[in-house]
Amino acid sequence: MQKKIFFLIFLTILFLNIYSQNNEIIKKQDTNSLIKGIFYPNCVFYEIFVQSFYDTNNDGIGDIKGVVKKLDYLSNLGIQAIWLMPINPSPSYHKYDITDYCNIHPDYGTINDFKTLVKEAHKRDIKIIIDLVVNHTSSNHPWFVEASKGKGNKYHDYYVWSTDKAIFSKEPYHWHFLKDSLGNEIRDEKYYGFFWHGMPDLNYDNEELRKEIINIGKFWLKDINIDGFRLDAVRFFYPEEEIKKNYRWWQQFRREMDNVKTNFFMVGEIWGEDTVVAPFLTKGINAGFNFDLSYAIINAANKQVDNGLIEKVIKIRSLYKSYEPDFIDAIFLTNHDQDRVMSELQNNIDKAKVAASLLLTLPGSPFIYYGEEIGMRGKKPDELIREPMIWDYDNKEKGQTYWEEALYSTSRTIVPVSAQLNDSNSIFNHYKKLIGFRKKSKALTLGDIKSTDLKNINVISFYREFENESLLVICNLSKKEQIIYLSELASKYNKLVFSTKGGVEIIDNKIVVPAYANLIFKK
Repeated sequence: MQKKIFFLIFLTILFLNIYSQNNEIIKKQDTNSLIKGIFYPNCVFYEIFVQSFYDTNNDGIGDIKGVVKKLDYLSNLGIQAIWLMPINPSPSYHKYDITDYCNIHPDYGTINDFKTLVKEAHKRDIKIIIDLVVNHTSSNHPWFVEASKGKGNKYHDYYVWSTDKAIFSKEPYHWHFLKDSLGNEIRDEKYYGFFWHGMPDLNYDNEELRKEIINIGKFWLKDINIDGFRLDAVRFFYPEEEIKKNYRWWQQFRREMDNVKTNFFMVGEIWGEDTVVAPFLTKGINAGFNFDLSYAIINAANKQVDNGLIEKVIKIRSLYKSYEPDFIDAIFLTNHDQDRVMSELQNNIDKAKVAASLLLTLPGSPFIYYGEEIGMRGKKPDELIREPMIWDYDNKEKGQTYWEEALYSTSRTIVPVSAQLNDSNSIFNHYKKLIGFRKKSKALTLGDIKSTDLKNINVISFYREFENESLLVICNLSKKEQIIYLSELASKYNKLVFSTKGGVEIIDNKIVVPAYANLIFKK
């Protein structure tokens, strides 16, 4: 009996010791994560158009090795994850019409170059996601080439075809005839291509096609070891009247990818209001880009008045949570399909800093478009919002790309990276400072948001809270200093822990906020 008692005591002590050690390991991991700011995918992303980023073989076109070469630049900025715009073989400069889903465009390098990028990025605690463009293929894709030969092969049903003239009349610009080398129409049957005749849409009612896409996803996650996908044109995989099929497809895709890699992440391009985005989040896409919020941030920075931004954020997050408790909000200012934020703000550097301050203190996973951190400009057409990154004056940097002649962003209109790095007042260092603080704060990285009762039309303020950390964020939108009178609750936040500008005065129950300043207080 005594032996049994001693044995039970021994097991109890052993269990408690193991539990204590594991608890310490978890605490240590959590502390290390906080120091590095690694809560992927709750982190800061950086979108790169490889073609314009950095060139290592002097052909004027950016390449994968160029991204590797600039990983330390991105790490210095504080970037925690990279989204690469399409990198697959394609006949176009933008590469959203893909001919081979499991390879790298020869202008960009090789699949081994890409494996090196993933390995080197992971060494720096930087995750990699790539554009997965599977709403459509290129008309040069082998699948479509075979499909075009007629109904006698399996690839014909990989695409959407019809002979119904009534359907054609409803969407005349989306249905296309096959044509021969002389441009003559081949037969009565048309194929569907929502964006362009060179991008035929795939048929997701075909089970074999769905298996192909799932295998493509598995290849990149398992064989190449990337960390997720940005999903192009999510809304268009099925017609609007069959939207539930669309939801189910993304749920299926997510289940398949989750089986391959834990902590896998996918963010979708879902142009539309929050009510359009929300249903895709239910056990499907992890996050949708928040276009509504991007417009609201830019509007507030432009007009320099509180436009109800925080109420909008709270409303959207409440809706998303009702569909998916574990949702992630992908927030951004502008991307590769929109006029650059600096141009939207009339090239006003102070307004651009205000927009960045809001982006990097609001809840969600912020996405920064390459060059945004140095104030690059650009207006449509698309080529001109994807101009070469500016590394140095007069193209002194060997890796400067020159595949197109820039109109908006040159070393004469933009202060290049080389000059901004050591300028404490540069927009680059404004971004770096904000990202650095965000990474050290669980409240900013993971926390929720609450509105304040502080009244000033030229100021946006809000609380960010997570566990035992609670912050008060105050952003002056205007070119004049603003006086904020603190409520009883806000007055408890009396320790200034972050400021983008000096000259902050705290007198009794009021704060004098410098022009365009972003302040963060804690209790």
